[in-house]
Amino acid sequence: MLGAVARQACERGGRLLMEHYGRLESINNKGRVGDLVTNADLEVEKCVLEFLQKKTPDIAVLAEESGSIGDQGSLLWCVDPLDGTTNFAHGYPFFATSIGLTWKRQPILGAIAIPFLNEIYWGVPNLGAFCNEKPIRVSSCKKLTDSLLVTGFAYDRQNRLDNNYAEFCWLTHRTRGVRRGGAAAVDLAFVAAGRLDGYWERGLAPWDLAAGVALVELAGGKVTDYKGGSFDLDNGRVLACPPGMQDTLIEELSKVTPLEGDSFGAPELIVMGS
Repeated sequence: MLGAVARQACERGGRLLMEHYGRLESINNKGRVGDLVTNADLEVEKCVLEFLQKKTPDIAVLAEESGSIGDQGSLLWCVDPLDGTTNFAHGYPFFATSIGLTWKRQPILGAIAIPFLNEIYWGVPNLGAFCNEKPIRVSSCKKLTDSLLVTGFAYDRQNRLDNNYAEFCWLTHRTRGVRRGGAAAVDLAFVAAGRLDGYWERGLAPWDLAAGVALVELAGGKVTDYKGGSFDLDNGRVLACPPGMQDTLIEELSKVTPLEGDSFGAPELIVMGS
């Protein structure tokens, strides 16, 4: 029942996003450079929250634009009405509505609508993960040299040395490629579907992660922190991949350490043991 609610809420959000796509009325900064909000974010969130309130009035919500609603300690909907706002604002068709359900801060199910592709990714315990009606699984990739990875960069990347640039460069040279899509929910959905062989990122919020983490796990994948420890929804760091890639990616990430930047703020790269 709750899986169906997540899917229906995402479908509503996705349809509304497409109504606004290419026709935005407002684009504003939320206080951090590059952290945008549009009228589409606000209208989709209002639509989704009204639907969730009607269907599951006793379940609390943590939403990107509205914040915390209700008791945040047990069952909790994590809602990102428009993941990939910068993409959306520029007409770049890589964005999603993401709705995940957590139990005591652990993702248990979720749905991600990627409306430009007419795809709804969803998953529930004991059933697995799906794209529309087709079952999905993580890839069988085991070799870094055979892999296609994806990552992203946080809004504060210009002001911190821990900005993921070094990791991006290191893994780009050891894989078939590293993509940067600009929407964490889409990245995680594609890992769950086996389109990508691994994903890591820092600086993420619970609403960015909840649905996608649940999907990857329900599709047979592994989700941890960078060192292979238990995933923490509030830590902001995630490593998601097929089981066969987990040890390799943990090892490779451990080799990279950013150093002092140059006058332009670009970090140098040191590889441990090289």
